[in-house]
Amino acid sequence: MDKQESGQNNWEARTKKNTVKLGIWTFGWVLTTAVTAFAPKFLWDFNTVLTVIAVIINVLVGFGMILANREHLRGLDEMQQKIQTEAMALSLGVGLVLGCSYELLEDIKLITFEPEISHLVILMCITYMIGIIKSGAKYR
Repeated sequence: MDKQESGQNNWEARTKKNTVKLGIWTFGWVLTTAVTAFAPKFLWDFNTVLTVIAVIINVLVGFGMILANREHLRGLDEMQQKIQTEAMALSLGVGLVLGCSYELLEDIKLITFEPEISHLVILMCITYMIGIIKSGAKYR
């Protein structure tokens, strides 16, 4: 095995390790978000101490997910970093612009329901996926 093959294998192994690590942190964040959202009502009858602990754990796991995502991005090759960056920029822009407009819709009485953050998260996830597909096709 020559030096270039060895470097390629190391890069692939590191990328795989970072991807698995990011997946574990993401799963943990989703799990702690579900606990924070549903456990106060269904498990501990809105006990304030338990709810605050759940929120703190959720935020800490969320920061762990952010750090794992940063490590994952830094381990990618230049083209993959560019694809990810463009998809994230698109998702952030769409989320910011449409999120602010969506929030205003209730204030100016164009909708009768209260805007939910989950709608914005879904929109940003869909936009991110579209950005990945679009950028992936662009740099293929």
